[in-house]
Amino acid sequence: MAIQTPDKNNPLNLDPALLSLIEQEYPAFSITEMQRRRAALAAVMAEMNVDHVLVYGANRNGSGIQWVTGWPVTAEAAVIFAAGETDSLFVQHYNHVPLARRLARQTNVSWGGESTIQSVIKELEQRRARRVGIIGPLPFSHYKILLAKFAVLTDLNATYVRLRLVKSPEEIVWLRIGAALSDRAVAALRQELRTGLTERDLADIVERAYVPFGGTNHIHYFGVTTMQQPACCVPAQFPSTRRIGSGDVVFTEISASFWDYPGQVLRTFTVAQDPTPLYRDLHAVAEAAFDAIVAVLRDGATPAEVIEAASMIEQAGFTTCDDLLHGFGGGYFPPVLGSRSRPSGRLPDMTIKAGMTVVVQPNVVTQDGRAGVQLGELLLITDSGIERLHSAPRGLFRIGS
Repeated sequence: MAIQTPDKNNPLNLDPALLSLIEQEYPAFSITEMQRRRAALAAVMAEMNVDHVLVYGANRNGSGIQWVTGWPVTAEAAVIFAAGETDSLFVQHYNHVPLARRLARQTNVSWGGESTIQSVIKELEQRRARRVGIIGPLPFSHYKILLAKFAVLTDLNATYVRLRLVKSPEEIVWLRIGAALSDRAVAALRQELRTGLTERDLADIVERAYVPFGGTNHIHYFGVTTMQQPACCVPAQFPSTRRIGSGDVVFTEISASFWDYPGQVLRTFTVAQDPTPLYRDLHAVAEAAFDAIVAVLRDGATPAEVIEAASMIEQAGFTTCDDLLHGFGGGYFPPVLGSRSRPSGRLPDMTIKAGMTVVVQPNVVTQDGRAGVQLGELLLITDSGIERLHSAPRGLFRIGS
């Protein structure tokens, strides 16, 4: 199997503007983009009648911190936002503060002290805050402490999600880089996958493909089973020590991230043997469902249209074991849609909008859950349809002789 060798001067095949962004010491959004976000959040504050917003994150969870300030959450962070004022960012641990000051460039950064939430309260009291909105995974213990100090606390998480659904032009640029990093991981897997490797080895192959270019792991999930007697239909969230053998099928879901802006690409490989009739059928139905979903995606498309488009999955006697479509980029966003036979809950009351980025992933599996395939990728919604952000070839690939 011949795989095209990338340009050594531009191994991600990016246009020069995107390549220059990767080469920055610490990539940052423009002042104009950050002002756009501040204006959007200020409008939400007025709508929800709050005078300050507390954005919280911990243990690398809480995308709102980076969206507002440029600082990716490490151990714990909390930012206080108010329209027309400089943000105050409190960071744990003390040795994380120097880098936070470099990345959160328009923000007053301080150590969170013995208690981050007590430092936040002190700052809010100095600002004479009365009605505080909250964004992020704030612990209940912190909520109780805040409630004892401020009469009005308003949950703004749903509103924050609404702000993140449609991506700005700059955000789409960063997502293109995340997609390119993810594509490089898939290409490396096609090149290096062979019998005798473990799932842990696959993780090593994938990460080595993008780490040199500033990429970080968002997810890399692998599923490995024999095609003759399959016993696995979806990738696992943690790699095992199982060794890959001739006649196996390997399926994967990979998201390499560029500063919290990941791509997502899902592909399936057979090892040293052609696909069995079952796997050929599973993948053919997944391809047809993917194309049918893409055909209805556009500005104004509805969740019901998406689910109806994929109904050939059930007509072929198969089902799914994953979401059929979900918003992506800065979080796992609405609409989150399951298939007709495996719903993800009540259909959301919304339409798909131009500027949204979604992952289409009709990962078709057998009814008994013993066999399945992965196929999908991140797409940009346009006025009239979609734009691919990935360049990874689609198909059911055989690896090895």
